[in-house]
Amino acid sequence: MATLKAPSQPPSPSEDSDQLRKAFQGWGTNEGLIISILAHRNAAQRKLIRDTYAATHGEDLLKDLDKELSSDFERAVLLWTLDPAERDAALANESTKKLTASYWVIMEIASTRSAIDLIKAKQAYQARFKRSIEEDVAYHTSGDIRKLLVPLVSTFRYEGDEVNMTLAKSEAKLLHEKIVEKAYNHDDLIRILTTRSKAQLSATVNLYNNEFGNAINKDLKTDPKDEYLKLLRATIKCLTYPEKYFAKVLRLAINRLGTDEWALTRVVTTRAEVDLQRIAEEYQRRNSIPLNKAIANDTSGDYRSFLLALAGHDG
Repeated sequence: MATLKAPSQPPSPSEDSDQLRKAFQGWGTNEGLIISILAHRNAAQRKLIRDTYAATHGEDLLKDLDKELSSDFERAVLLWTLDPAERDAALANESTKKLTASYWVIMEIASTRSAIDLIKAKQAYQARFKRSIEEDVAYHTSGDIRKLLVPLVSTFRYEGDEVNMTLAKSEAKLLHEKIVEKAYNHDDLIRILTTRSKAQLSATVNLYNNEFGNAINKDLKTDPKDEYLKLLRATIKCLTYPEKYFAKVLRLAINRLGTDEWALTRVVTTRAEVDLQRIAEEYQRRNSIPLNKAIANDTSGDYRSFLLALAGHDG
């Protein structure tokens, strides 16, 4: 359920690339023209525009955007214009360099992308950074967090809908035993989370929630300040109920003192073509305010216009 409003008959890539070139010329950048084009083209269309722009004007569109734009608007436009796999690679690499909570974005990418999209992101990472995402994750993390994240980014999950209920029952019991024992880093617990299909995991988590008195994430809240347990809870949420996870990331980004534009931009640009509509529904259900209104209240200028356009609300 994407929110992106791309025209069914968009102008040709050469027309779009000429218009973008025009937006950069003259006395000031025409930000409105950039938004009207890029915020209404899907990933395949944006790639064609980039290729055409390079062929026609001999320049890299991303470099020209980088020169012409600034601050949060620039970051949002650049992330959006990237191919989704390149974007994931850039976000993952950037997050390994951040001083705090660098592993959240890695977990998000590993847990919410399809098996094929995760492979494409890893290929893009290797092409751009000449290292594997696994080695960078292993290098920048340690202890239990590393023990969870490395297999999470290394996995190739089965994508089908089939569910083995006998297995779900035995693994729900196994998860419960380990959590009761506070063996949160147990090999079997990590194996289940990092290898089972999302359909299988959802069945296991539902059985756990129904049979053992508490939801699994409630049982994992024994120490709310423990970073590994926080990551474990977020991983389970990402794998089984991603819109709930992203709605919370957005709430925390918007409701803090001073918006966390880094998180807000990341969620809107990575989910606009995937499930931002479902995330918006979840957000409104939990916060009693439409997501587009929350974004509009908390941002301004071209940055606001661009995010709202990606969220399907121009103006």
